[in-house]
Amino acid sequence: MLSSALFPVLVFLLASTSVGGLMLAALYPRAAKAGAYRQRFDRLAGRAELRRMESVNEDARDRRRSVEKTLREIEEKQKANARKNGRPKLAVRLRQAGIGWSIRTYWLVSVGAGLATYVVMLLPGFGALTTAGFALAGGLLLPHLYVNGKRKGRLKRFADEFPNAVDVIVRGLKAGLPMTDCLRVIAAEAGEPVKGEFVMVAQDQTLGLPVDEAVQRMGERIPLAEANFFAIVIAIQSRTGGSLSEALGNLSKVLRERRKMKAKIKAMSSEANSSAGIIGALPFFVAGAVYLISPDYMTLLFTTPAGKLVLVGCALWMSMGILVMRKMINFDF
Repeated sequence: MLSSALFPVLVFLLASTSVGGLMLAALYPRAAKAGAYRQRFDRLAGRAELRRMESVNEDARDRRRSVEKTLREIEEKQKANARKNGRPKLAVRLRQAGIGWSIRTYWLVSVGAGLATYVVMLLPGFGALTTAGFALAGGLLLPHLYVNGKRKGRLKRFADEFPNAVDVIVRGLKAGLPMTDCLRVIAAEAGEPVKGEFVMVAQDQTLGLPVDEAVQRMGERIPLAEANFFAIVIAIQSRTGGSLSEALGNLSKVLRERRKMKAKIKAMSSEANSSAGIIGALPFFVAGAVYLISPDYMTLLFTTPAGKLVLVGCALWMSMGILVMRKMINFDF
């Protein structure tokens, strides 16, 4: 009874096994061949991907070497210009200050400042030699301080406005405008002194200079790190390629972060500046108060040789103290 019930099951199992064996025998060579093809294809694809990665890495290394070479060339050129030019000449400082004076006008102003100082020093009744010394110092120092003040103010305004100009270039490049058109937009619509400098860049391009050389000349006219960074980015992009809008966008972020850092340093050093100003002005206030209370006591400093010697010594020590305090609170950034 049991054997007769299991007989159909055994027959079905034997038949299924036989059919499966026949199909495996018939299809296995083809399946194995397809597997070999697949393995070979995978090996070839892996090799192609490896070659592609090696090519990308080689391109990256070549671009890195090109960037390093460009940076070395720019640095060597800047060092050569610094050794050649040294301290800015009078004509360069007048141009950087934005003053339309010629060198002859500057010396005429110096003579006028000297004469005015001479007249002012005659009023208290100083001697002729002392008055001549003050006149010489005033004629040489006052125009120099005026030009330096104007130059410093113009460079500060340029540094404040320059990140906005870089943002305009970035937006123009992303909109599809060429670099030359972006520079002309800044030359037409930016504020001074950025506008004047980019007008000169546009004029240099009109004369046939490439963009990188025209921008590099702007960096030589404006002795600021911001203009130097801009010239380096343009020079590297012109020689090695890449996304100029992305590079200038990163430069804009760096410039704004530098400005924030300067403001933070100024805020942190404001207390030290106030203390230095109070300490420097305190002797003059004390001397004025003592003179009001006891004029004869203070007059000895101006009428006796010993008093004049004391005044000279005090002036020297005060000058040294002020210079030391200025060095301590003035951060080079």
